Amino acid sequence: MHKVKAPQNQSRERRRAILRKFTREVERKGALKIRGRQEQDQTVWFGLGMFGIVGWSVAIPTLLGIALGIWIDANWPSQYSWTLMLLIAGLLIGCANAWYWVRKGGYSK
Repeated sequence: MHKVKAPQNQSRERRRAILRKFTREVERKGALKIRGRQEQDQTVWFGLGMFGIVGWSVAIPTLLGIALGIWIDANWPSQYSWTLMLLIAGLLIGCANAWYWVRKGGYSK
């Protein structure tokens, strides 16, 4: 009989932990929505600024990767295209950078 209660207690504690996590998430999103309504007059300029930051944060690493790849391909030719590999790497770094700026901007805080 004692063995039956232990899993039930664990299950009950797990449900409580899930409920606490869900409650915190709902509170966080509610606070974010309220903050968004309070700052409604700033959203157009904020959105345009965020659009520019995200665009440049993707474009610059991609262009740097292309430039470095062209330079490596010109100086050390190989069977692999460094330009293509570094373009993809720059694009991935740029997307990670854009993700960081969007999260910092308040959309996902």
